[in-house]
Amino acid sequence: MGLSKKMEEALNKQLNAELFSSFLYLSMAADFQSKNFTGFAAWLEVQSKEENEHALKFYRYILERGGKIKLSAIDAPKNEWQTPLEAFQDTYEHEKKVTNMIYKLLELAIEEKDYATQEMLQWFVKEQVEEEAQTSQIVEQLKIIGESKNGWFMLDHRLGKRKE
Repeated sequence: MGLSKKMEEALNKQLNAELFSSFLYLSMAADFQSKNFTGFAAWLEVQSKEENEHALKFYRYILERGGKIKLSAIDAPKNEWQTPLEAFQDTYEHEKKVTNMIYKLLELAIEEKDYATQEMLQWFVKEQVEEEAQTSQIVEQLKIIGESKNGWFMLDHRLGKRKE
């Protein structure tokens, strides 16, 4: 049994949302790089790559279930943030938005009794818990640091050590 048209459309929409997330984080990385915050930039480049991998999970799943891929235009993301706190608050808010999108997909899969999609989406439910926790922690650390340039550089150094 393949995907319903409604589920196929919803999964394609999420695929595109994941690609937008990748673009957003790459845009943030570029902004940090231009300000010589190479650690923040490196962390966000890894995050961008991860979001692209999420998009590919949806891509492969849609095809595996006999669906058709329908890529659509991706909006240009914002390209400048005044402070690291502003950027990571945007990151956290974006992750919460993505979580809600995943939950809506799961609700649709339950409504349609699409057990395979429910199972696939569980990976994303767990992933979003991790994504929100990571970004929330960085936001809270940046709130503690405030406008301290030394604090920004210390956190920049630490985040630059993130591996794939």
